[in-house]
This record gives sequence, structure tokens and C-alpha cells, in this order.
Amino acid sequence: MNNEAIDTEYTILENIYDNSGRNVPLHQRELARIAGASLGMTNSILKRLAQKGWITIRKINSRRIQYAVSPEGINEIVRRSYRYFKRTIKNVVFYKEKLDEIIRKARQGGITTLLLTGSSDLEFILEHICHRHSLRFLKTGESGKLENIPEENVFRIFAENIPDTEFLNQKNTLYLFRIVMKKTAAV
Repeated sequence: MNNEAIDTEYTILENIYDNSGRNVPLHQRELARIAGASLGMTNSILKRLAQKGWITIRKINSRRIQYAVSPEGINEIVRRSYRYFKRTIKNVVFYKEKLDEIIRKARQGGITTLLLTGSSDLEFILEHICHRHSLRFLKTGESGKLENIPEENVFRIFAENIPDTEFLNQKNTLYLFRIVMKKTAAV
């Protein structure tokens, strides 16, 4: 089974769990919409989840079916959540160490300000590292325009979604896209 199918399976399982305790039943059509799957695929996944013992299916009447997550299904949600959490923490540590090394060297080279251009999922790490190395942390939109700050004291970091061709070969510049791609390639 490919990762996309596993993700769809998990999305359906998790939504059934999230719906438990509500008086409004969750229909297959709604599960299909939430999971981004066809109705036929959703039906197949629900049968597979029931075969694995992760959900129970109870026919209320000819048009209504009730789904409930079993204790084994809850255990599966917990296992997957734990693996996701471990992977996320491992990635955070990787990015923190890599960025700390780069920013530390920039600080030793006379940089006093770090400018993050664009919106980044790694912003909290960058802000923390700047605080540790006594750097000023600033953010701008995608233009990256600065006012009243000498350019030679600024280290620019471009968010993951900004391609590294826009401001190529500028001094004191880092593209998070490159670090993220290296990490992805290493996995």
C-alpha cells in the first residue's frame, strides 16, 4: 500500500474517532470529501479498517450506518501519532542544529540582524537561535525590503517557498528551500 493510501486510511480513521460522541452520524460521502477520496475508495477503506478490527460498522437502518473506532483503532491512531511526533522532533533538531551553525558563523562574521523574508514553518527556530546569539530578528513579506538597516550587517534568510533563483548569489543569503531539500533527499 502506498503512502497516499495509508494517509487516506488514517484520515478516515481519525475523522471517525473525532466524530465519536456526537449525535450527528458521519456519512461515507462526508468521509470521502474530507479524505479527498472517491466514494468507492472510501467504501473500500472502511471495509479494510473493519477487517483490521480498527472500526466497527453498525447498520442503523437501510440508509444509515454508524462507524466507531475500536480500542485497536485507537491504539493505531496513538502509534501513528507517536511516530509522527518522533519524526517531527527529529526534523526540528536537524533544522535547529544546521541553522544554529550557519547563524553562529554569520554572527562571528559581524552580522547583527537576521531578516526572514516570507513565511516559514521554521520561524520559531530562527527566532530562538537569534535570541541565543544576540541577533536582531526581523521579518518581511516576499519583497525583502529593508529600511534604515545597513545591508552589510544583515543576514537574509528566504522562506522555504521562495525559489533560490529570485535573489541568487547575494552575499549573506540563505535559502531554507535548499536545507529542506537536503533533509528530504537524506531521508
